[in-house]
Amino acid sequence: MAIEAGKIEALIRAAFPTAEIRVDDLAGDGKHYAASVVAEEFKGLNRVKQHQLVYKALKGKMDGPSGELHALALTTKAPE
Repeated sequence: MAIEAGKIEALIRAAFPTAEIRVDDLAGDGKHYAASVVAEEFKGLNRVKQHQLVYKALKGKMDGPSGELHALALTTKAPE
């Protein structure tokens, strides 16, 4: 199963409504993406915690071998 970039962005946006979000399909197959998320909610958190929040926002779409999203190169940070 594949997932559209817009769906990934919508899931992240639901958790971080004011975030600056960019999602790119890296392989054109709907399973390998890169995402950049800049969110106020990340202030004071290390990258591991930031990434955990984004993965939680994806609501299981990356879980297991049958997940809709196979790979996500994730860049996160708090706004400057």
